[in-house]
Amino acid sequence: MNNSFNKMLRGYRLFRARYASGDNSVMQLLSHYGQRPQVMVVSCCDSRVDPALILQCDPGDLFVVRNVANIVPPYEKDEMHHGTSAALEFGICFLKIKHLILFGHSQCGGIQVLLENPDANHNDFITNWVSLIKTQHPTLDADDYAKQALNLSLQNCLTFPWIKEEVERGELILHQWFFDVKKGQIFTCENRDGSYQPLEEVKLTS
Repeated sequence: MNNSFNKMLRGYRLFRARYASGDNSVMQLLSHYGQRPQVMVVSCCDSRVDPALILQCDPGDLFVVRNVANIVPPYEKDEMHHGTSAALEFGICFLKIKHLILFGHSQCGGIQVLLENPDANHNDFITNWVSLIKTQHPTLDADDYAKQALNLSLQNCLTFPWIKEEVERGELILHQWFFDVKKGQIFTCENRDGSYQPLEEVKLTS
């Protein structure tokens, strides 16, 4: 445990040296001009799946919300507390992000809760939360189920009126990405048939 903590302290010193040293440091500029990310990511809390690290981004590049199983819930305007929905609203309506990436991954613990008889799990919040992505395909393996859950989250995105409007205007592009933890590789669903291909095979756009 001490080794992990010391590793973080060393990492913090490297961060300070790279991003926070000098009058024109990255952090100074971000403080002065504010954040202006073009990309938002809905990712899982899994410690192995850090979008900024995987994509080698700098501070200010990504607006990220992380939750168990990278779920986008349906639009529900009520008096309850909606953390992910609030983050989506901030990113899209206030930051005017242009790309929204739904970032699933293999070996997802949240998916396992669904597949391993959730009624037997005694927890306060997790089972109810992951029930949002319960599908009609219980025979799928965990990784295929996670990809199906991405489809549900994408459909849920379009229940938010201001997401649907931006998509229809061509001001916002939705992406479905799946990270294979073992391979360290991202696959993206770019085809209408729902198939995934390696992200590195996708042509770069301006």
